Amino acid sequence: MNLYILRHASAGTRRKNPLLDVKRPLDKEGKQQCMLVAAYLNALNVQFDLIASSPLKRALQTASLVGTEVGYDQKIQVTDALSPEASVAKFQEFIAGLEKYENVLLVGHNPNLPQFLGSLFASQARVNVRLRKGAIARVDCTRRPGTLNWLVDPRILRGVYTRVTKRSLRKTSLK
Repeated sequence: MNLYILRHASAGTRRKNPLLDVKRPLDKEGKQQCMLVAAYLNALNVQFDLIASSPLKRALQTASLVGTEVGYDQKIQVTDALSPEASVAKFQEFIAGLEKYENVLLVGHNPNLPQFLGSLFASQARVNVRLRKGAIARVDCTRRPGTLNWLVDPRILRGVYTRVTKRSLRKTSLK
């Protein structure tokens, strides 16, 4: 099973009131980050068997935008195992039920998403992984511990995208 771990895209500044923060939507930059991630996944020909998300609005929007762009037409599974308050044990329990799927996209939050990611490929040691907003990682969980295949930051995707689309014609000499 390949797990794709995606931190929700940019959603502006955090609200002091937790009831309002739960409903915080993606901002313009966050929507652009979703499109970049989806374009990257499409370039890799990734098709998801399941997309699961935290119940918070910004995570659901991220999952929905990326899912739509990659052609995912099923319902997004909402789970508290990806919410900001979830524990590593709850996350591991949720992952154990996903063995029948080949490619799974999980959308969650800091500070626990990097801990969840580290728990997939490090058996005992605590691993510190930095996930910026809109960052995505692929972990091969065929065997335990899993193998981190790649981790891509949206800033890298933006740089590659602008470099590729800037000039599509080959440079030729004027001589």
